Amino acid sequence: MARAEREPRKESELTEKLVHINRVAKVVKGGRRFGFAALVVVGDQKGKVGFGKGKAKEVPEAIRKATEAAKKNMIRVPLREGRTLHHDIEGRHGAGKVVIRSAQPGTGIIAGGPMRAVFEALGVQDVVTKSLGTSNPYNMVRGTFDALTKQVSPRMVASRRGKKVGDIVTRRGERKAASEATE
Repeated sequence: MARAEREPRKESELTEKLVHINRVAKVVKGGRRFGFAALVVVGDQKGKVGFGKGKAKEVPEAIRKATEAAKKNMIRVPLREGRTLHHDIEGRHGAGKVVIRSAQPGTGIIAGGPMRAVFEALGVQDVVTKSLGTSNPYNMVRGTFDALTKQVSPRMVASRRGKKVGDIVTRRGERKAASEATE
């Protein structure tokens, strides 16, 4: 039995976002040869996302190569309630720095172009971001991925510390009651 028959293909449910296309030139003896570089973000809108770059003589081929690279480099990001991040984080790459904050329901995705594509592909619905330094799409996407790899859920922290999630996470009401009890 062939492998394709045993496992259903999951690639059809992935969303692809073209972030940037760049025309590049190679100077040769007879003049310039033009090519294209593409930056693509791919995600399943359920917590998995990846990015890739591709170069080719034609635009569709560059996009195809970038998409294949993005599918190979996917990461899983823990989401709170399936709509936002667990905590605020910062990421950087090169001269670019990104600040990402979780948000209340109904806030939406408040982010610039390249970062917006990452969060839409990731499946985040409420997030507030700020990019500092460079506006280069490659560095912004890499900085966003740097920040997303630092994202940890309370369950991950509890398992690392050998505790229960309830020991680490306290509710607002419990915090208030605990502070009144100590006074």
